[in-house]
Amino acid sequence: MWIAMRHKSGGGRRPKKKIYHRVHELDRVMELQKKPSLILRLKSIIQSQKSQSLLLRDLEKQVGFVQKWNFMAAIERYPAIFHVGGGNRAPPFVSLTEKAQKIASQEAEASMLMEPILVKNLRKLLMMSVDCRVPLAKIELIGSELGLPNDFETSLIPKYPEYFSVKDINGKACLLLENWDSSLAVTAREIKLAHEGVLDTARYQRKVRISKDGNFQGPYAFRVSFPVGFRPNMSYLEEFERWQKMEFPSPYLNARRFEIADPKARKRVVAVLHELLSLTMEKRMTSAQLDAFHAEIRPFSMAFMGTFYMSWGEL
Repeated sequence: MWIAMRHKSGGGRRPKKKIYHRVHELDRVMELQKKPSLILRLKSIIQSQKSQSLLLRDLEKQVGFVQKWNFMAAIERYPAIFHVGGGNRAPPFVSLTEKAQKIASQEAEASMLMEPILVKNLRKLLMMSVDCRVPLAKIELIGSELGLPNDFETSLIPKYPEYFSVKDINGKACLLLENWDSSLAVTAREIKLAHEGVLDTARYQRKVRISKDGNFQGPYAFRVSFPVGFRPNMSYLEEFERWQKMEFPSPYLNARRFEIADPKARKRVVAVLHELLSLTMEKRMTSAQLDAFHAEIRPFSMAFMGTFYMSWGEL
């Protein structure tokens, strides 16, 4: 895990190169995430087969030559999940164990219980979009992050015509929001602060001792964590405290109303990205996924040290 740090340069000198600091604990988390991601993918492949099993010789066709070996290692390492059969002239195959099949069979019930949350988050995503619409292809790109079923376009969207509609716009199939709900235009951050009783603006505007870690308790502050080794001076902390206290427009207001040069609008960018990630199951998205939403939720940047982490590893 790497954290970018910008260093100022004086006069007309060339700005110093960015320095990236590793956060080993987060690297470890990302590494651990590779295993369940791989297991779930193999489970889906097996379940997609009519026989509910997959010939090992066909694994390469499904995942490619390089990834095949990672999947083979997972099959060998998790015998409680994957059963390998065959032999006596029968080609070897892999299937789910009886225990894994039982757990997988409960997914339908879990999905039904999760559906109201998924629908709410999808509505919130559309409400944050500039025109309250997003191309279906882009929603498919982050479908798993949102917890949506693979066939959400046919299994979920038609069930809620009061919330969603699909229309062709400029040659692209887009998901449109049918009704705006002001009760949903509240961020996860605001809900958390309300629960903690940290929404009294006047209470937090008085002078308080500056925290060396950059954190400030107030209705407009974000929780931050500076990289190990970063030692901000008092001038930096004073400026950062002013930023933490500065109010900003809601992520649910139309982005066209703001100029990105406005400091408050720039802080809103942080709030937009924070809210977008809060709609996902694991509170994270790939940089490619974020880039895909640039036109719908414009504009945002990763240049907010301490608030967001970016990992360069692959899942």
